[in-house]
Amino acid sequence: MKLATYKDGSRDGQLVVVSRDLTTAHYASGIASRLQQVLDDWNFLSPQLQDLYETLNQGKARHAFAFEPAQCMAPLPRACQWADGSAYINHVELVRKARGAEVPESFYTDPLMYQGGSDDLLGPRDDIVVPSEKMGIDFESEVAVITGDLPMGVSPEAAIDGIRLLMLANDVSLRHLIPAELAKGFGFLQSKPATAFSPVAVTPDELGAAWQGGRVHLTLQTQWNGRKVGLCDAGPEMTFHFGQLIAHLAKTRRVRAGSIVGSGTVSNKDWSKGYSCIAEKRAIETLEGGAPVTEFMQYGDTVRIEMKGSDGLSVFGAIEQTVAAPG
Repeated sequence: MKLATYKDGSRDGQLVVVSRDLTTAHYASGIASRLQQVLDDWNFLSPQLQDLYETLNQGKARHAFAFEPAQCMAPLPRACQWADGSAYINHVELVRKARGAEVPESFYTDPLMYQGGSDDLLGPRDDIVVPSEKMGIDFESEVAVITGDLPMGVSPEAAIDGIRLLMLANDVSLRHLIPAELAKGFGFLQSKPATAFSPVAVTPDELGAAWQGGRVHLTLQTQWNGRKVGLCDAGPEMTFHFGQLIAHLAKTRRVRAGSIVGSGTVSNKDWSKGYSCIAEKRAIETLEGGAPVTEFMQYGDTVRIEMKGSDGLSVFGAIEQTVAAPG
């Protein structure tokens, strides 16, 4: 099934069920008003939502209405936690090679992950608001999952079974703030503003054969200012699958229902497939020509992130954002 959260003036919005083709929707208020409620009581509430989803797809839902992505908040507007990995080692290799740094051997066996802000997640049409263009504004096209409750020490295989929903993410980075923060030895903070998510979150079964071994085997499309810059395969080169990322998170603590885990920037060794973040494009330019040429985003720039299924239809709907100044 496919779920979204509509704006209603509150912080958590109203849960809606969305048709498979993303054309119609139906409020889920008779079952649950918020997505977190469903995640907290998944075994009881999700079958009821599934029934409504099937009725909606059959065109028999009495109070269905046209689905409008512009009315969507993030599927889970406030999450228990947002932890983002860097599961595509090619991205790490490129960025580090461009600055003359080696990739430590541990990076190939132990996932990289940072804890992001989860109190203010953005909807798919919300602006990317940044205090200054000089901060090095960059998009990052990613896949993300929402978990159920998982115990400390969960195995990667069991963690896959604990994945409730999948969605897309734009994990914005302020590249010029990152070096000083990392030099402190305490990770990202100001360099990672609010993350945006796709209009809908979908259960793994919606992906069919594309969902294999904790990876999404579909192409992630990225457009920057209307120009297609990335057609990256999300599946084959994902070094650590989502089960491994979640198990890494749960090594020393429980993971609660409503936790979001990101894949990190989707990246391919084949440069002809483009890029999912500007930093990677600049790294390629540095390796090829000695210096980066492409500038980071400016006010008024737009980014569009989408993934289509084998049928050519959008799976999650599209993230479409504009960079804006405060106020």
